[in-house]
Amino acid sequence: MTCTTSPTSVMLPTDMDQIDVRILDRDYRLAVPAEEKARLLDAVRVVDEKMRAIRDAGRVAGLDRIAVMAALQLAHDLLGSRDAAGTEAAPAADAARRIRRMTEELDAELRRQDSLF
Repeated sequence: MTCTTSPTSVMLPTDMDQIDVRILDRDYRLAVPAEEKARLLDAVRVVDEKMRAIRDAGRVAGLDRIAVMAALQLAHDLLGSRDAAGTEAAPAADAARRIRRMTEELDAELRRQDSLF
């Protein structure tokens, strides 16, 4: 992950910064409130690490599929930590079940597509 603060040709509110980040070898320009910049950079690092781990495991091909799997895993982790903390247990458990089901369906579809090649 790389990050630079860019001079901007787009008019942003005065309390917004524009930053360039790199996630899984792709560049993105993001606008972020100045006070949230550090948290966003942490989020970029976490997403980049998760996507690289999925790609390097070799089970998922294609940037869009890697991104979906990373999003599902991160959401699952977030919901699991909420469950552990005892907050929003019922909605979080339901969401975790749905995420597990979606992950299983995605894995099954990826296995089916792998058998085509």
